[in-house]
Amino acid sequence: MSPDASLLTEMPSPQFVMSPEGHRIATYSWGDSAAPTVLCVHGFASNCRDNWVNTGWVRDLTRAGFRVLGVDQRGHGQSDKPHDPHDYTMDALVGDLLIVLETYLLDSVLYAGYSLGGRVGWQLLVDAPDRVSRGVLGGIPDGRPLARLDIEQARAFAERGTPIEDRVTQNYVTLAERVPGNDIRVLVALAEGMRLGDADPDPARPPQQPVLFATGSDDAILEPSRRLASAAPRGEFVEIPGRHHFNAPGSRVFREGALRFFAGSST
Repeated sequence: MSPDASLLTEMPSPQFVMSPEGHRIATYSWGDSAAPTVLCVHGFASNCRDNWVNTGWVRDLTRAGFRVLGVDQRGHGQSDKPHDPHDYTMDALVGDLLIVLETYLLDSVLYAGYSLGGRVGWQLLVDAPDRVSRGVLGGIPDGRPLARLDIEQARAFAERGTPIEDRVTQNYVTLAERVPGNDIRVLVALAEGMRLGDADPDPARPPQQPVLFATGSDDAILEPSRRLASAAPRGEFVEIPGRHHFNAPGSRVFREGALRFFAGSST
């Protein structure tokens, strides 16, 4: 369950960063700007508030002495929501994060990502290894995303209200509808865009930094996640007990494991 709302960190007004195409990317900052920074990137159909604030991550990270820099990925939260699938390639999503780091004058950060944020984080760690010193990648691989989502059923629901028959697709749509401000048509475009290229993590080209992989014990991608951790030369793995893909971010085990890992002691 999520922590009591009275104990959670307040949500600041977004500060917008411009992508190369002119899309506004919403960012949020907490803590001392001189402290080590954790870049937090949410999952598909979520946003910074839903994934990191309402689950207690921002509260716990700032209490532990970290600065938190949160992002609403394009298509989510307060960021712009283009409808063209070509706006949602992996290169575009990674590029947004690099622009955020440049704008905030951050040479290197710690990284926390879940689901889509985990997948984008893998690529950021691989493509810009000097910009991330260590990363926590939860709920990965859920790649492309989302190989398990039936795009045609999701599109028919968004455009015509056609009932969804596929259970996993229905779970994603239910998640999307739960988060205020989500546009199902935009999220379908995102899922399409991620399939335009080879968006799955490549175990033959893993991150070289220390990486903590975390996946729920009831998540269908549990074993593939273990294999990714094994492929990473400095990878570690934690199984989040009693959690599935959609409720793992709220796990205390997940948060505490990440805090230990960021402190350099994940034992």
